[in-house]
Amino acid sequence: MYEMLRYTVNQGKMEALKSRFGNITMKYFERHGIRPVGFFTNAVGGPSNEFTYILQWDDMAHRERAWTAFSSDPEWIADRVATEADGALVHHYENRFMTPTEYSPLH
Repeated sequence: MYEMLRYTVNQGKMEALKSRFGNITMKYFERHGIRPVGFFTNAVGGPSNEFTYILQWDDMAHRERAWTAFSSDPEWIADRVATEADGALVHHYENRFMTPTEYSPLH
């Protein structure tokens, strides 16, 4: 199972969000067994303030365990708060859960 998350990033905050993922968030993902597939920004055909990433899960139970542990990790919370001292990085987000078809290379 895959989860696609699409963030609408606040004006002027894209570089801060990308930096937080690269320098902070990834270590917490690893700590909590969250497996990223990829991180994307729009080159053509979409708003410049969108940040999309895809995570791979064994199943919904795996997602719930790992995401709950990540979201409640006191060190992550402190780091997230510190990176938002000058304002929130993300305006809103949406997510989708997807399963690959039997002919998908990700199957």
